Amino acid sequence: MALGPSLTERLNRARADLRMGLPVVLRGPDGDWLALAVEVLTPARLADMAALGPLDLALTARRAETLKARAYDGDLARIAVPRGVDCTWLRGLADPANDLMMPMKGPLQARREGSAALHRTAIQLAKSAQLLPAALMVPLTGDAPEGLTCLPGAEADTQLAAAAALFPVAAARLPMAFSEAGRLHIFRPDDGGAEHYAIEIGAPARDKPVLARLHSACFTGDVLGSLKCDCGPQLHAALTQMGEAGAGVLLYLNQEGRGIGLANKMRAYSLQDQGFDTVEANHRLGFEDDERDFRIGSALLKRLGFSQVRLLTNNPRKVAMLSANGIDVTERVPLQVGLGRHNAAYLATKAAKSGHLL
Repeated sequence: MALGPSLTERLNRARADLRMGLPVVLRGPDGDWLALAVEVLTPARLADMAALGPLDLALTARRAETLKARAYDGDLARIAVPRGVDCTWLRGLADPANDLMMPMKGPLQARREGSAALHRTAIQLAKSAQLLPAALMVPLTGDAPEGLTCLPGAEADTQLAAAAALFPVAAARLPMAFSEAGRLHIFRPDDGGAEHYAIEIGAPARDKPVLARLHSACFTGDVLGSLKCDCGPQLHAALTQMGEAGAGVLLYLNQEGRGIGLANKMRAYSLQDQGFDTVEANHRLGFEDDERDFRIGSALLKRLGFSQVRLLTNNPRKVAMLSANGIDVTERVPLQVGLGRHNAAYLATKAAKSGHLL
């Protein structure tokens, strides 16, 4: 029926369900599993899940490494949950906030037998919902509880890995301090995710390389003027350069905290206050160094009619991703601003561990 939800729509519903503390049903060839995000787990739902059978806790290999747990499945670990544990114990495995106060959480028994495919799907779903990448799971032996969102695991994996299509929603003239000849374009992805913005300065030619920047949203730096990063100074320096040149395009991508979301970014900041660098903090949370998808940038540039850019960036990964997705980067234009005593170590880590050219 045309009025029924598509797989994309059910995925978006599943993200909302997980954020609200509802489990979702994941279906695979070897059986169905219930998956629930540990971050929002309640005692009542834990009891209901435990009544269905033996529980697994799905964690990324990054988080498992911190916990000294075996990741037999390569990129994830399936931890057998002991009977009688409470939400505090489970959250202690998922959230590293108190790792230094309570370093011993084991011994943890990791499962080796059986398929980890649906556990992997659950972790990716939690990430896409900007929750901690940890899922409580239980196999279903009977019918799924009524009203829960059901997803086919393999098809969900394919959809989660695919680049969302972006559609223009609105555009209007926007005079700015950097240039009175400004225009703001709003683009909406078809997967229900956050909208992304393109700020066009002047009237850049479509048949020549345009001065461009892919700028990931940074609420703390762009809005609050945080001194812990260089995002705010980079944003303003890029727009200033475009204004002085008379033309350019800045893509403002809503991928806060290198794609992990503002809440997880604040968790990472708290870990940095405990002495971990930015990469170590992300790993302890269970994320990779950088979870952003720069395919969005290439898609937006194509939507705007650009095929060649002079890219304002210190990040070679942006250059490589644009080039791999059909955008010709004719020049990398350095953007080295914002160094200060509060972010010197952060910038040094970006150079040493993430390959930024500073």
